[in-house]
Amino acid sequence: MEYIDYYKILGVGRDAGKEEIRKAYRKIARKYHPDLNPDDKEAEKKFKQANEAYEVLSDSEKRKKYDKYGKDWEHAEAFEQARRQQEGRGRTYTYTEGFGESSDFSDFFRSMFGDEAAFGGFSRGRGRTMSFRGEDYRAELHLQLRDVYQGQQQVLTVNGSKIRLTIPAGVEDGQTIRIKGQGGPGRNGGEKGDLYITFRIPEDPDFQRIGSDLYTAVDMSLYTAILGGKTEVPTLDGKVAVTIPPGSENGKKIRLKGKGMPVYKKKGKYGDLYVALQVQLPKNLSEKERQLFRQLAEIEAEQQRNK
Repeated sequence: MEYIDYYKILGVGRDAGKEEIRKAYRKIARKYHPDLNPDDKEAEKKFKQANEAYEVLSDSEKRKKYDKYGKDWEHAEAFEQARRQQEGRGRTYTYTEGFGESSDFSDFFRSMFGDEAAFGGFSRGRGRTMSFRGEDYRAELHLQLRDVYQGQQQVLTVNGSKIRLTIPAGVEDGQTIRIKGQGGPGRNGGEKGDLYITFRIPEDPDFQRIGSDLYTAVDMSLYTAILGGKTEVPTLDGKVAVTIPPGSENGKKIRLKGKGMPVYKKKGKYGDLYVALQVQLPKNLSEKERQLFRQLAEIEAEQQRNK
């Protein structure tokens, strides 16, 4: 089994904190997202690797196992259980299906316990039995940004079974959740596997999302920019009226506190909405309007001469 350096994939050090890992992942995910790189197999590969790396390094338990066991991190639980049972001379041994080729399983246990502990060594002799944990299932759920603004429930069909899934508000693109015991059935008394669901949320045409904050842009007239006034701003919770200060420049940003995305699993807490103001020049001016602008230009020129 080839070793994949998740830290290298995300471009962070082994001492990187969760926030640094999250930012690095989001940067790579945006760069190689399939929607932005259609039919680009290399970009698709890098996008999947980044998702895999983030899934492991963002989870403290998975990261701990990965740091300790490297490429065999997914088998850490089986190894620890087998080691404890061997030391205590227990009678039941469990391993996780999904090692890949059978040689992976044998090599893994042989490296930990020696030749006697290879596959056959655990399943034969002295009346011992082996239980098998069920296979983990993985699925993707495609949602829109507005779908995750509020929590909702969906019914999924996985391998013929219907599962009612509660989707917490604020989940992000590429985020993976685990549903315990909804994977494949175990054998010989082994526990069921788990179901891992990864959310896919494409870019929204009206809002850019960064973490729990949203960014958008609205048009305003030249007169509103100069004199001030009110304008309507769209949010995911409906339109709101915003006061524009006099003399607002093109590109000026206004922050609407609490009008962003809900913060994942923090009830009642929301990010902010940042609105960029885009000044629209008047078109199809009448002759009277042109004359007024000429007068304004003359006034400004006179003020400049008197300085």
